[in-house]
Amino acid sequence: MGSCLTADTLAAMAAPHRPPLDLAGVRRDLLGPGRPLRRLELVQTTGSTNADLLARQSGGEDIAGLVLIAEHQSAGRGRHGRRWSAPNGSQITFSIGVDASGPTPAAWGWLPLLTGLAAADAVTATTGISAGLKWPNDVMVGEGKLGGILAEVAAPSPVIVVGLGLNVTLTAEEAPDPRATSLLMLGSTMLDRSALLGSILAELTARIDRWRTAGGPEPQLVADYRARSVTLGTRVRALLPGDREITGTATDLDELGQLLIDTGSETVSVSAGDITHLR
Repeated sequence: MGSCLTADTLAAMAAPHRPPLDLAGVRRDLLGPGRPLRRLELVQTTGSTNADLLARQSGGEDIAGLVLIAEHQSAGRGRHGRRWSAPNGSQITFSIGVDASGPTPAAWGWLPLLTGLAAADAVTATTGISAGLKWPNDVMVGEGKLGGILAEVAAPSPVIVVGLGLNVTLTAEEAPDPRATSLLMLGSTMLDRSALLGSILAELTARIDRWRTAGGPEPQLVADYRARSVTLGTRVRALLPGDREITGTATDLDELGQLLIDTGSETVSVSAGDITHLR
């Protein structure tokens, strides 16, 4: 007598291999006295790593230098409160507490930008896939969104929580948005989340250290970001707070990390808003 496979069984058979994260290498290279990180924590599941760190800081805990990693987020948050989630073990998902007491608050806008740059550099170096940056918070490969960043100030302290979500083995069927992509979907054979996480954190902590030492964006950071940007030089539409909309060419970033858009009649500095690349 034949057996009947259920839809859940078939889905499980088709799912890519997703081994748990192994943090031994990250702990060895980045954690401890004289190293860039003070603490490294891994949880199996949580609502949002950003929300968790913000709550802990609000409760009196010093979260600077703490990285909280989750195998699964059930209520990940993007800009403007947008929610997203992905299957267990399909992403790299973490938040880091950054001591921002050195740079002036005017320079804090560069923190999510340098986080995206660190992620893009690590992806390219580790997998050979060239990643770009869509201002202000998306890691892109072609038209697909590979990852996103969310930075939030843990007021009133000068600590900023920066979260990153990067799709590794997410499949097209699992993607919460048709614009999403993953290293698996892009054909990468390097899907080792542990190695990639270590590379991202090494790049990120080095970038943060230089940002803090310089008190803001040093010239190399600005040049490197420009080189990775897929927004600069592109015609864009910006939906600004208050439902104001402008269209023009994204020409550069200013000293605050704001996007400069040439509308043809004026140059507008955009600090926040939804940016759409126009064809």
